[in-house]
Amino acid sequence: MRRLAPQRFFFLLAAALPAAVLLSALVGSAAIPPAELFAALRGGAGLAAAIFWEIRLPRICLGLAVGALLAVSGAVLQGLFRNPLAEPSTIGVTAGASVGAGLAIALGGPALAHALWGLPWVAAGAFFGGLAATLLVYRLATAEYGTSVAAMLLAGIAVTSLAGAFNGLLSYLVDDAALRRISLWQLGSLGGADWGRVALAAAALAPFACWWPRHGRSLNALLLGESEARHLGVAVEWVKASAVLLAALGAGVAVAAAGTLAFVGLVVPHLVRLLIGPDHRFLLPGAALGGALLLVLADAVARVVLAPVELPVGVVTALLGAPFFLVLLRRQRRSLP
Repeated sequence: MRRLAPQRFFFLLAAALPAAVLLSALVGSAAIPPAELFAALRGGAGLAAAIFWEIRLPRICLGLAVGALLAVSGAVLQGLFRNPLAEPSTIGVTAGASVGAGLAIALGGPALAHALWGLPWVAAGAFFGGLAATLLVYRLATAEYGTSVAAMLLAGIAVTSLAGAFNGLLSYLVDDAALRRISLWQLGSLGGADWGRVALAAAALAPFACWWPRHGRSLNALLLGESEARHLGVAVEWVKASAVLLAALGAGVAVAAAGTLAFVGLVVPHLVRLLIGPDHRFLLPGAALGGALLLVLADAVARVVLAPVELPVGVVTALLGAPFFLVLLRRQRRSLP
């Protein structure tokens, strides 16, 4: 695949994002004609304006923020582990968040409307579940000599397996109504978007925006190996710790706000890397923009493909992401000697 100059890539993304936002605002089970949308933007009233301002716009903004969080978290972890197959679920964030959400549902989450930061109880449980899993994995992988990336991957696999067993036990014990809510949460959806969730997801992007200009070169150095990075003056342990905690924060907030969304943190960084190269100074912001674009488009598809029934957006990202990633893997394998 021929690579693009980063400036051209960002220009294309900057042109595609407004088009995707406009498309997502127009389509859905209740389509909004373009004339009525523009009237709503000029301050007009009516049903179309109410749908746009109260439902569509928060949903679009949440999709932009969550997609960016998942993709940039995946890009950070792939650079840290030097593995293009790494993503937030690798270190147990997604599994821990799923357990937290399942526990909240089993304990009567829907009856507790807003528990923390304007988030429903279930979303708060998902956030703290993902955070607890990350801290556990990091603690298991850290010793006196530092943090082992290999040990972190193994600990993440173990925590993910344990979380899967716990989710299975919860599904067996709860009643049918709670089981349905757990299943819908794990499929992922932007249907519960509100400005509280948007604000939380947008706030979680701020640390990334401060981190990647300073540590993009450090991740580039880590691609050569930890010993080589140390010789180049990189504070390896600090970069590893901050990268893991930052990725856990991003993925945990994303799962808390929208449920489990597959393949965004895996496919988007990989595709951006193929298009503009592995330089993390450009890869991280490119992944954020690409993830935002992908999730907004996937949500638009989820709303229209079986209208008036709405598909969970996590199903759409999996259906789009899995075949696409297999094609990428096949092309990459053909390029090997």
